[in-house]
Amino acid sequence: MKSFSPRKAALAVVAAFSLAACQTPAKKPEAPVNSAATAKAQAQPAERALGDGLYEMAWTPKALYVASAQSFKNVNGGILYRLDPATLATTGETHTDLKNFGMAVEPDGSVFYTTNSLDGTISKVDAESGKVLKRLAFSEKGKDGSPYGAREIFWHEGKLYIGGVGDPGVIWVVDAKTLKLSKTIRNAGKWVTGIIYSPVTDRLYAANGGGEVLVINPRTQKIEKRWTAGDGKAYLLLNLAEDPATGRLFVTDSSKAKTTLVFDERSGKVIKRIEGDALGIKFNAKRNELYISQRGSRKVLQLDATSYAVKNSWSFDSSPNSLLVSPDGQTLYVTLKQDFNKDDSTKGKDSVARIALK
Repeated sequence: MKSFSPRKAALAVVAAFSLAACQTPAKKPEAPVNSAATAKAQAQPAERALGDGLYEMAWTPKALYVASAQSFKNVNGGILYRLDPATLATTGETHTDLKNFGMAVEPDGSVFYTTNSLDGTISKVDAESGKVLKRLAFSEKGKDGSPYGAREIFWHEGKLYIGGVGDPGVIWVVDAKTLKLSKTIRNAGKWVTGIIYSPVTDRLYAANGGGEVLVINPRTQKIEKRWTAGDGKAYLLLNLAEDPATGRLFVTDSSKAKTTLVFDERSGKVIKRIEGDALGIKFNAKRNELYISQRGSRKVLQLDATSYAVKNSWSFDSSPNSLLVSPDGQTLYVTLKQDFNKDDSTKGKDSVARIALK
């Protein structure tokens, strides 16, 4: 893969991706779909075209938030959409001066956080009002002076862990209450992407574009191990999910190897490969299912998490990106992205889909 500046690297990684006044007004969203029309319609994903540049989602007790970077062509800033989780109707919007990508939520749902990847910044947002409360900009910059991209953000025990897209990448550790940087974990490999915590091993796992899974002690905040597929092949690892009951870690690769690696967390070895394009991934313990978004085939797969057999799949006219499972485990949300034109504009609005799991 070619050498990128941090800004171009951030664009490349967020394009593969798993919030202050905007200088450009948002387009009026289309009316939400009526998912209660017929029994047959209820079985199909409810889909709504919402706006440009949709990425990750966050669930709070009162709303579904969707991060938007808006257009990359002649548009400054982004939007945080507040949706009714049952109807996908818009109940609020926050227009931000920076573009929004990754999301994380406080356990009580009162506050959420978003990464402003292209500016190397994170924002803290009040979930009730949608108001941006605080910002933190990181100092790391590439040789061309552009900031390291802040991609994935993960909350754990009062701290935020943010993956820095650089070469070598970093992981920023931030106090969630004060939004102050407490530590920078360095030498994290090329392009830190996904981050997750395991209650099984009491370790954080971070994926990177060099094909490594970093095993991090959250008490010392040091990298203890570096897992790889062990086959000598090139991987660009992205997103992670875990089944705590069995100690399995699922890691996707949508570009180089086009597979999902299944690691045994106790040995650090790959015990299964689920072949096929894999971008977003979620594990649903309530249903013992895996969900994988495939941008190439424009499908979302529903797999039995024990046998890995595909139980169901949903096809879309645009490319599935980020996934979110509702707390009760009965609903799956998907952001759907339009293709880019050569001038960085898109062929239409990105969408959000709501899937009632059967």
